[in-house]
Parts: sequence; structure tokens; C-alpha cells
Amino acid sequence: MTRREAILAGAAPLAPLAGQAQTSQTQISQAVTLPRQVEKWGLYEAAFTAPVPGNPFTETSFSAEFRQQNRVLEVGGFHDGDNTWRLRFSPDAEGEWTFTTRSNRAELNGKTGRFVAIPAAGNNHGPVVVNNTWHFAYADGTPYLPFGTTCYAWTHQGETLETQTLGTLRTSRAFNKMRMCVFPKWYTYNRAEPPLYPFERNGTENDYTRLNPKFFQHLETRVGQLRDLGIEADLILFHPYDNWGFAKMPAEADERYLRYVVARLGAYRNVWWSMANEWDLFRNKNLADFDRYFRVVQTSDPYQRMRSIHHSKVMYDHGKPAVTHVSIQDDDFTKTQGWREAFHKPVIYDECKYEGNITQRWGNISAREMTRRFWLAMVEGAYGGHGETYLNPEEVLWWSKGGTLHGESAPRIAFLRHEVLRGAEAGLTPIPNAYYPGAARTGEYYLYFLDYHQPVEQEFTLPEKVKFQADVIDPWKMTITPVAGTHSGKVKLALPGLPFQAVRFRKVA
Repeated sequence: MTRREAILAGAAPLAPLAGQAQTSQTQISQAVTLPRQVEKWGLYEAAFTAPVPGNPFTETSFSAEFRQQNRVLEVGGFHDGDNTWRLRFSPDAEGEWTFTTRSNRAELNGKTGRFVAIPAAGNNHGPVVVNNTWHFAYADGTPYLPFGTTCYAWTHQGETLETQTLGTLRTSRAFNKMRMCVFPKWYTYNRAEPPLYPFERNGTENDYTRLNPKFFQHLETRVGQLRDLGIEADLILFHPYDNWGFAKMPAEADERYLRYVVARLGAYRNVWWSMANEWDLFRNKNLADFDRYFRVVQTSDPYQRMRSIHHSKVMYDHGKPAVTHVSIQDDDFTKTQGWREAFHKPVIYDECKYEGNITQRWGNISAREMTRRFWLAMVEGAYGGHGETYLNPEEVLWWSKGGTLHGESAPRIAFLRHEVLRGAEAGLTPIPNAYYPGAARTGEYYLYFLDYHQPVEQEFTLPEKVKFQADVIDPWKMTITPVAGTHSGKVKLALPGLPFQAVRFRKVA
């Protein structure tokens, strides 16, 4: 939560709506927090105390209708431990909003409130949405180019390491999206019990009818901290690398968990939903199960956050309407055009192998190769994903536990993101029949990556009646060398005769 949002959330309770009686101190249910106002796309929260009998997760329903004039949005509420119940809402329009609760318990039913959504401020640009078919933007129209990293189990490592991870993200400036698991993970270099479990446990047995609010309180704190760093939290809802039974829960537990997560976290504007990591490796879940997860999330989420699914060998059909973008595990970037044509959605290579030195071949590519793959993704009209797997005695690998980055690709990725792509923030479209891979904003910006070729000169074709400034770029050395003069039509440039160089043309203002 930002300082501004914290101040707003601490505002005094509102006066009741017209016709609503003041809440007596002797009533069983009373509002704990009813803020007066919140920023557009901010996080509004109303909390209530209400002791109810039985299991609050299975026997009590709690939701609300949020209304602005003729618009009505159904929003799930959730139990937050003890006698606390919460509603979270993210308004997408300025002005007055009202809400009325719905519950099968009289203590929680029919509660009302109002607040005002004020203009968004600072770095609050709203949630990310698909823009122009192949790309992304924030809701206010500000372009968003995803530069992601993977840190699967970082929220299960304890305060010291998790704080270090946040510090690394803050200083690297490379990444604005984090792939991360909700459930703890049991896998190579990550075999430890987590500090908290998502369900109540009796020894080694999970009670799938009772979620653990403390687990989700911790998770949402980290999601909020990522938001304040400008980083999208790409939440992986299921994964097969499990030692506790979370990968083989019964269907009713799966759905209860999904609705709870959406109710708790959906109002965070930086949340994305990934149905699974490597969905095709589950032994006891099939395609129909993942279709069902998409339906549950889509129908429960009033904001329709970004939704994807990730595979190992068998691709999910990303053309299905519930899928907002294509999440790929692959490093053959020449496939991009086929996927763009097949699905008409943005393509993100969320896993194109990792920079590192472990024995597994997916985790031992060089920093130069990781940098190269980000460039190839960009000029093919897609986006890349980073990961790092350098072995150390403590087995704290960024890809699983976070901590610090030891490799050399992150500064080069930051260079691509912040320096090279100035003028192309709205995304690039592949240049048809380009001699070397290239992408453009037609008439404005052209970027070519020569990959492992090393010509000493090369001809490029630009629009005839537009003047461009040319730059020769070294992605590894992170240098941009301007070429003298302006250029139009067919242009022959002298090049350094080195591999992995790039050429950029930008329209002269």
C-alpha cells in the first residue's frame, strides 16, 4: 500500500446512507473500516466484525454489489480470520460509489456504504490490459512493455531473504513483471518447509475446507510491495512441483481456493492470473480441469485481470476466449509469427531458459545468450522472460528463492528496456521479409538485430520522404553510437563487423 493509500484507508467511518440507521456498539456486526475515498484503480477495503457459527469458509457466503449509477459489479468478500470479514474493490471510474453486502448470515447481510473515487495520481496508471491486439498498455493508455523475471517461491523464504529480493528488484530497474507461485514449491534447490501453509494443517494433513488467512495476508503484502515498485505480480495459481498435496486437491477445494484468491487479491491492480506452471505435467489433472479453472477465475473476477497458462511440452489452446495472452516455454523465436497469426494475442516467452550454471541444460545458458534472447523476442514481435540459476553453497537461486542477482544479463535487459526502446514504448510490429530480424513502428521507429552475423556494411530500406537518425547499438557493451547525418529510402551503413550488433532508426522530430 502506498503512503497515499494508507492515509486514505485510515479515514474515519462514513455517515450512513440515506435511510440507514447508525450501527450500535451492541450490534453483533459493525463496520471496522469504511474509507471516505480512494484513488481510481486504487484499493478500497471495507472490514466488518461478525462472529458466525460453523466453518466460515464453507458455511457462510459473503459478497457485495458495488454500484455507480446504472453500473453494478458483483464482488466476492472473504473471511480474514477471527471474526473479521473483508470486501476489497478497485474502482475503474471516478465519482461516488455505493455498496450493499449480501450474505446468508443476517450479521453480514445488507450492510451499506459509500465512497468517492478520486483521480489517480503518481505512478498509478491502472491495471495492464491488451492493447492493439499484440501489445499491452495500462488502463490510462500509458504503454506497457513486459520485461519479466521468474522467482517462483520467493514469498516462502522468510523476511530477510524476501526483503533482499525486493531490494534487488528496486535497484536492477530491469523488470516490471514477476512470475511467482501462490503455493510453496518442492523442487531441485528448493526443498524446505515454508514458514506458512495456505490451509490449516494437522501434522501433515491439510484441511482443505479451512484456508489460512495468515498465509494470504503475507502474500498480499508482497503483492502490494511489487505494485509500489511498478511490478506486475503474475500469480501462478497451480503447479505440479508439490510435497504437500496442493497439486491434487479435490475439485471443490480447487474452486474454493480460486474464489478466495480472487476475492483477496483481485483488487490489486498489478495482479495477473496464470492458471498453472507446466499444466501438462500434472498427473491427476486434465485439460477439462484447467478449462474449469479459467471459468472460475473469469466469472469470479469483476476486473478481468490478465489470464494465461504455461506449458512444458503440450501447449494449451491459447485461442480460447478466457486466455488474454500467450505464455510460452520455448526459445525458437521464429515461431512467433505463427502464434501471432493463430491466436491474435500478445506473445510472451515467459520461459526461454535461464542464465546460470546448474547441470540442467534449461538452467545454464550464458548471460550473452540470455541478452540475445530478449532481443530476438522483441524484433520478432514478442516479449522475453528472464530467469537466473547460478549455483551457490546456500542454494539460493534467484529463479526459485530470490535474493540477489549474480549474472550479467539484467543490466543489459534494463538497457534494452530504458534506452534502446525510447520511442517504441507502445510496442513493435515485425517487419515483413526483413533480411535480418527487425521490428518497427511504421514511419517512426525501426530496430534491426543482426544476431550472430557480422557484416562491415549493410543496406536498409526506410520510407522515402521521412528523415531518420541512425544508431549502431552494441547490446552487450550497452553502447549507442549515432551515425552522422539523416537517412531516408535505401541506406547503406558502415558497421563494426562484430556479431550481435543492432541498428536503430528513429524519425527526426
